[in-house]
Amino acid sequence: MARGKKVSILGAGHVGATIAYTLTLDGMASEVVLLDTNKDKAKGEVLDIIQGTAFFGPVNIHSGEYEDMANSDVVVVTLGLARKPGQSRMDLAQANVDLVKQVIPDAVKHAPDAVYVVVSNPVDILTYTLTKISGLPDRQIVGSGTILDSARLRTGLAKHASLPPRNVHAYVFGEHGDTSVVPWSLATIAGMEMNKYCEHICANHGECGKAALKAIEDDVRTAGAKVIGLKGATYYAVSMSVLQICAAILRDECSIFTLSALLHGQYGLEDVALSLPVKLGAGGVEGWITPPLLPDEAAALKRSADALKEVIRALSI
Repeated sequence: MARGKKVSILGAGHVGATIAYTLTLDGMASEVVLLDTNKDKAKGEVLDIIQGTAFFGPVNIHSGEYEDMANSDVVVVTLGLARKPGQSRMDLAQANVDLVKQVIPDAVKHAPDAVYVVVSNPVDILTYTLTKISGLPDRQIVGSGTILDSARLRTGLAKHASLPPRNVHAYVFGEHGDTSVVPWSLATIAGMEMNKYCEHICANHGECGKAALKAIEDDVRTAGAKVIGLKGATYYAVSMSVLQICAAILRDECSIFTLSALLHGQYGLEDVALSLPVKLGAGGVEGWITPPLLPDEAAALKRSADALKEVIRALSI
């Protein structure tokens, strides 16, 4: 199988199966392998997808074992317990850390050259864990991090400004969780700094104060929990975001996403995985984008890193 075409997915739950389905619809991968300890579940999900592949381009999608991961270009990690209503991402930490420690060595043995994309929660903690225990170069490991948070932020701002989200650029940094950071100073709308757009153009300019921005920010932080409370799980939007990550790797795009990765001095932060804008290509992390932050934004990012480090110290990794 030629490089750039094979994706293996660890975990056939709601998220893993939906990612397999989304990849099949897109057709960017010529081979998709779905693995799960519940082998019947993996086989059933694959069979369900295969039955519709006559409507799309040819994709070799199948369930398998670790050895079937050989020559994978991307390994998507969705294994572990999912959040339940009322449960925080951090409540899952030790159980999912233990599972990653159990599974990843076998995966790496058969797919040592793949870029590993961690989706399971708590994503920053598991990205850190995989980086520390896998033996792989740091650049080959990313977490989905705040890519979806950033999409939610863009959607909220776009609704406020009555524009399509593609005309809004804004980011969420830090933890994928309660201590995430919105650097409003970096937000732009229709090519203008957000504050200038809101002052001169936005029809809601009289409502663009701190209260309105805080409401948008709060919606970003609680969006996942709202969906879980209503339907029990989230998987559609996260699968769309993982599709973008896979595309950047398989097509060597060097696209910029806010993804979780082990830091090496960015903004003065070390030995923690959290989300910043990274250039993502065929080899994984090709570099970081570190735009200047306002002092309060930099301080909030440090608090986010400190909160993650506190969790890491309490875990057995």
